[in-house]
Formats: sequence, structure tokens, C-alpha cells
Amino acid sequence: MYDFIKKTAAFVGFDACGIAKAERLDKDAVCVNEWLQNGCHGEMAYLSRNVEKRVDPVLLTPGCRSVVMAALNYYPRKHQNSSAPQIAKYAYSATDYHQVVKEKLSLLEKIIREKYGEHVVSKDFRHCFVDSAPVLERAWAERAGLGWIGKHTQLIVPQTGSYCFLGVLLLNAETHYDKPVKNRCGTCTRCISACPTRALSERGMDARRCLAYLTIEKKGEIPVEFHPKMSNCLTGCDVCADVCPWNKKWATPNTHPELTEADFLEWDMDKWQSLSEEDFNRVFKKSAVKRAGYKKIGQNLQVLSDHTD
Repeated sequence: MYDFIKKTAAFVGFDACGIAKAERLDKDAVCVNEWLQNGCHGEMAYLSRNVEKRVDPVLLTPGCRSVVMAALNYYPRKHQNSSAPQIAKYAYSATDYHQVVKEKLSLLEKIIREKYGEHVVSKDFRHCFVDSAPVLERAWAERAGLGWIGKHTQLIVPQTGSYCFLGVLLLNAETHYDKPVKNRCGTCTRCISACPTRALSERGMDARRCLAYLTIEKKGEIPVEFHPKMSNCLTGCDVCADVCPWNKKWATPNTHPELTEADFLEWDMDKWQSLSEEDFNRVFKKSAVKRAGYKKIGQNLQVLSDHTD
């Protein structure tokens, strides 16, 4: 089963795949609870719900025995002009990555079921996830040997880098399991030093200061203290990933047609500011950019406009 899953994951289009035994993540549970108690999740209240399920997949999907983690490289083939309002690279494609990864995961599951029987997955509980359930994706990816979690809190996949989407498939069957790889960040702190809002530290990330949080998840306007530190970010932020030496070495353009870059990468400030709500809803109907919403994008644009030289 182990080899079959790995080969099938590659066949359906994933760039890497690892498998771990389903069990409670005791060390991660301590870190998650401390992070939440310190309020580092900001207004993302959903992160404080179902914490036990988040650290124990057997509670999330009773009967599961193995956690299959799949990674999809999304590093783009083309980039925005640096003077334009910046969109995080995960949202460059016209199609929302959730849909792209979920379709590949569903196909992977289908082929596994056809090979090993319907009992290999739960028929009563959800077992296939893409940022859609209380699952510690990066922790499981690390345990499944896909890579290590860098000081920018992202998973770094050897030979690929950290520009990867992660998908989770929980199986009701045991198999062979991968071993974690060595953390190779060493003494490097480039991501921590580069973070414009000092959201990163050796202790981890304070989401309340992260530009990705501030430009997407934060309700209402961005606090004034962060206005001069926006680094031209309109929605999301890649600063910490862009300076990572491993990304500079390994990041290569993805080969997935479903992630073809959208036309809005060519937009300048004027084009963004002239966008009506109707046009926003039409252009970003299937895009990950839509999560921020028209009103939030407008507020972010105003901040960027006020602090553009």
C-alpha cells in the first residue's frame, strides 16, 4: 500500500507525498495551546475551536490509522511588477487552490479505494481536507517526512521549497510510514529579520502582526502602526518566504496548468482602484483573492496609496 500511495500521488499530479501514523500530536498540542492562550491567533476564533481534534486525527475521523500528506508546488511561472499592489503567490492563479488540490486528493482517494476497498476510508466521517478542517497540516507534513517547518512557520520541502499547498487524506488502514527529515534552518534568521512587522521571532509567529492576517483575516481597517510597514502588500505576504535561502535554491516554477497565472497580475494601482464591486465579484469569483472581499481590498488599497512614494 505504501508504494502504491506514493506512486498514485505522483500520478494524479502531486509533487511530493508522505505518510505518518495517526496519533495524538502531544508536543504540538502544548505549543498550540500556549499560542492560543497568548492570543496570537488574533480574531481567528475558529482556531480556538476543536483544539483536541486539531491535535488528534482519530478524534476528527474515528477509525483512521494513517495520515497521507500530499504537497503541490505553486511557485509561479511569472510575477507581478514590483511596483504594483502585491498579491501573495498562493493566489496568483485564476482558480482557487482549494479546488485544485481537493480534486487531486479526491482522485487519489478514488484510486486507493478501487485498489484496496471502500473500507480503507471512513464512510461516516470526513477524511479529505484542504484547509477545511481542524488539522495541523504542517505538523503532519513534517511528521510524514515531507520537509521541516522553517522559522517562517512554513513547511520547507527538499528540492521544492516552501511554496507548496498541502492536502490531507485520512485512511482507515495501516501501512509503512515515513521518517521526519532533519530541520536544516540552523542559525539562519533571514526570515525573522526580513519580516516588516516583526511578526516572526525564534518563538514562532504572532499572527496579529502578520501582513497576511492583517490584509485578509483582520476585521475592519489595519491598525495605523502597521501602515508604513505594508511592503506594498495588498492581500497576503511572501516577504519571509522570498528571502529564505532554501527557496532561493530550490523554488522552481510549477508545471500545473490548473495554476496558470491570472490576468490580474498585470494590474497596476490605477486598475485596482477603479475596480467596482460588481467587477471584483466577477473577476475573482473562482479565485482565492475573493476571501479578503471587496471592502477589505479597498481598505488595503487606501493604506497602500497613502504610503506610496
